[in-house]
Amino acid sequence: MNQQRVLERFFALGNSYWLTRFVILRLLGFVYAVAFLVAANQLVPLIGEHGLTPARDFLSVVQTQLGSRSAGMLRIPTLFWFGISDNGLLIFSWIGFALSLVVLGGYANAILLAVLWAMYMSIVHVGQIWYGYGWEIQLLETGFLSIFLCPLLDGRPFPKSRPPILVIWLFRWLGFRIMVGAGLIKLRGDPCWRDLTCLYYHYETQPIPNPISLYLHFAPRWFHKFEVVWNHFVELIVPWFSFGPRTARHVAGVLLITFQIFLIISGNLSFLNYLTIIPFLACFDDTFLGRFLPRPIVRRAQSAAQNLQPSRISNGIAVALTIMVIWLSIPTVLNLASGRQLMNYSYDPLDLVNTYGAFGTVGRERDEIVFEGTDDALITGDTQWKEYEFKAKPGDPNRRPPFVAPYQPRIDWQIWFAAMSSPAEYPWTLHFVWKLLHNDRGTLSLIANNPFPDAPPHYIRARLYRYRFAPIGEKPWWKREPVGEWLPVLSADNPQFRRLLESMDWLDE
Repeated sequence: MNQQRVLERFFALGNSYWLTRFVILRLLGFVYAVAFLVAANQLVPLIGEHGLTPARDFLSVVQTQLGSRSAGMLRIPTLFWFGISDNGLLIFSWIGFALSLVVLGGYANAILLAVLWAMYMSIVHVGQIWYGYGWEIQLLETGFLSIFLCPLLDGRPFPKSRPPILVIWLFRWLGFRIMVGAGLIKLRGDPCWRDLTCLYYHYETQPIPNPISLYLHFAPRWFHKFEVVWNHFVELIVPWFSFGPRTARHVAGVLLITFQIFLIISGNLSFLNYLTIIPFLACFDDTFLGRFLPRPIVRRAQSAAQNLQPSRISNGIAVALTIMVIWLSIPTVLNLASGRQLMNYSYDPLDLVNTYGAFGTVGRERDEIVFEGTDDALITGDTQWKEYEFKAKPGDPNRRPPFVAPYQPRIDWQIWFAAMSSPAEYPWTLHFVWKLLHNDRGTLSLIANNPFPDAPPHYIRARLYRYRFAPIGEKPWWKREPVGEWLPVLSADNPQFRRLLESMDWLDE
């Protein structure tokens, strides 16, 4: 009780957010670091000069369609309009990673956070399908708001300027839209969310399961139904209390964060859940966080609060930001109220205020594309096919599902989507096959193995398999059965294959 009185004395009875800002920025630095690390490892083989979908070609198409580079810059803002190369992508990503570590280490100001936001926006806007996920624009919106939590220049963990209360409220508004958007898209989408059966399938059919997913999949059905009810409660009811009195906010924050932690445990959803925790931290004030954080950190926050230097400029900027966010929120609110709700959509070129949602549809069965190659000169009934293994998605039934989040192997995610469609809807898979037929080093870096280390295969094919979790206790993790052909047998000298690649300017030797 004495500790609580001391905290309230220094932190003005719950109206102070020095520790809140500190925790928000540290977690944001972590998420940025992961995001830039993914970019450093994967951008070149995905969108580099000889990548699967080169960003230079993408920008050229945008410029042609819009009539000028200036029009393209306004529609798709990115620093890469001024030049893009493989070395540039690598240097850019590693600089972003290094700056993220500075924020994670406790030092951040408005300039540094603005640089990180502009850098990551530049990547997202040339990332094409590889960066078409809702958490990319969510990171941009979160990163943009974070700029205004800090002083312009003072980068100390506890600067003398108070965190603007209006920006804290904008974080709560972001968290509200994320959760309510996710809840409404479920109720309006797949009927299994209404009859409480979606989690009969989700753990098995989600993009990249982990080992715990197996055990959750075989949990009793009453437990799955309870989970869906709890999901609706947390996504549709709890967020409203993030705007309530202190106790209600604290309870809401705990429920919202523990919900995200459970999602982290149950699957590999990239850095989405870590990122989603950030706006929920705004539910907590210093009197709450002061009970749990190390005493040296709390004392530093108390010292900053005692030496407060008010700033009319930062207050004015916070008011202007709030007015802008309210204005940009109008279409997102109308979208939430609409029967044709859009999921993970941005209404402005800078992705400042967006609409969100997740798993509006849940697959009942898991189909996986398995790429196979052979070095036989002639295809016969005795041809031996060797499988390419990906880093995270299911392949070899005996291989344990990995723990990979918050890192995201982006090609694995896109293969998951492609398995639900046809090659015509995912033409990059043809370029992927072409790269495998030439043992392209960059492309092979995206996957787990190369069955042909000495010389490229003569033929590649892709088959579709249906995967199911093996019962708990059995040796394999998966059981699979063939569904059919996804891509026919292809070779580097196939005339039709070459003409198709040439039409897309992908015939790189």
